[in-house]
Amino acid sequence: MKITHVSYERLDLRLSEPYTIAYETVSKTVNFILKIETDKGFVGYGCAAPDQIVTGETPQQAEQEIKNIVLPFLKGKNPMMSSEILADLKPLLKRNSSVLAMVDMAILDLVARKLDTPLYQFLGGYRHRIATSITIGILPLAETLKTAAEFITLGFSIIKLKGGLSLEEDIEKMVCLRKNFPTIELRFDGNQGYSPEEAIAFYERTKKVGVEFFEQPTKVGLDNHIGKVTDGTDIPIMADESIKNVKDTFRLAQGGYIDMVNIKIMKVGGIREAMHINSVAQSAGLEAMVGCIDECSLGIAAGLHFALSRKNVRYADLDGHLDILNDPFKGIFKLKKGILYPSDASGLGAISKLT
Repeated sequence: MKITHVSYERLDLRLSEPYTIAYETVSKTVNFILKIETDKGFVGYGCAAPDQIVTGETPQQAEQEIKNIVLPFLKGKNPMMSSEILADLKPLLKRNSSVLAMVDMAILDLVARKLDTPLYQFLGGYRHRIATSITIGILPLAETLKTAAEFITLGFSIIKLKGGLSLEEDIEKMVCLRKNFPTIELRFDGNQGYSPEEAIAFYERTKKVGVEFFEQPTKVGLDNHIGKVTDGTDIPIMADESIKNVKDTFRLAQGGYIDMVNIKIMKVGGIREAMHINSVAQSAGLEAMVGCIDECSLGIAAGLHFALSRKNVRYADLDGHLDILNDPFKGIFKLKKGILYPSDASGLGAISKLT
């Protein structure tokens, strides 16, 4: 089997509500959709969501890499030799992790379609559904509580609050969320906004809230800072932006700097790399969460199928598609009362209207 045709489309996606995190405000996003076709009639789809902060790519850089490298490189390749393809392609893409993820995703989708099985089962299959958190960006207190109430009415039972700009406001929001919604799970993401001392103060003053875990409290590149938070608290500390590859995971795990990892398909360069990172984390006794950035439903589906295939991926934060207004992928998974269910269709279940 050979790849005979490779094409892509750029999606300029609008968000229904801009959101703010510790280092930026986001109102729109760009995704790229890759389509690979073979001489046997099989098709695979992949998604790239370049983000200059998270993946190190601008949309312009990603598009140039897709046109000049990915399209000519893939043509004529045997998709069943995916490890060879990815190993040869990775050094050509330099830091373009979401573009590599897109290729990895499309090849896996194609092979699972050939075998007529959902991707999570092709990857090994461990569970059939997983609960996802839903995220509230940095908003005033009243809006935070109003948004939480709306999400809970929709059936979500896990809320992740973004913070990192104001310690006092973050503490107040968490305390009020717990007071108003005593039965939900609460998670907190500092998005690198705190010093170690501030992060420990946040923990001390929210003990009664019962925060499930504390994500990326301190800046990337300062392992000893996140390590101080881990040593100075009893709450699980999760690395997100600090985890971009297997080496990062091994270093942070070996040093005892963290308790958990957030694995994002776009950030780490694909499902295969995500599986390696999860294995390293599991060997160190670190639980994993699958996360996302601003991705259309195809990208979210990839994260879902990865999570469903691995026992150690116990948590999900797969809500990046919910605010996208012009998402072309519909019905490739189901979200019901905060629980994500995959499609029974083969591969990622995508039926695209893209040309």
